[in-house]
Amino acid sequence: MMKTSDMSRLALLHEISKVDFAVVEMTLYLDTHPHEREAIAYLNHYVKLKNQLEKEYSYKYEPMSVSLANESDDNKWLWALAPMPWEGGCK
Repeated sequence: MMKTSDMSRLALLHEISKVDFAVVEMTLYLDTHPHEREAIAYLNHYVKLKNQLEKEYSYKYEPMSVSLANESDDNKWLWALAPMPWEGGCK
């Protein structure tokens, strides 16, 4: 895996997408195997990584969710200022 400090915007989004895939798949797996400790640990690791990557993206570029809207140093409501997906945001 790349160091996040070396990633471009698109590479960071791609990494978030890959980690999110692992989170979704493990969530589905645990729906039918709720007592597998190894799977739970795997999920917890990737949830933590996803949160870290999304926070980094929100700090560097624009918020990925309302809960991350104020992760930058600006004293602005960034959620309203970031381009929406139909305006070319989150490319």
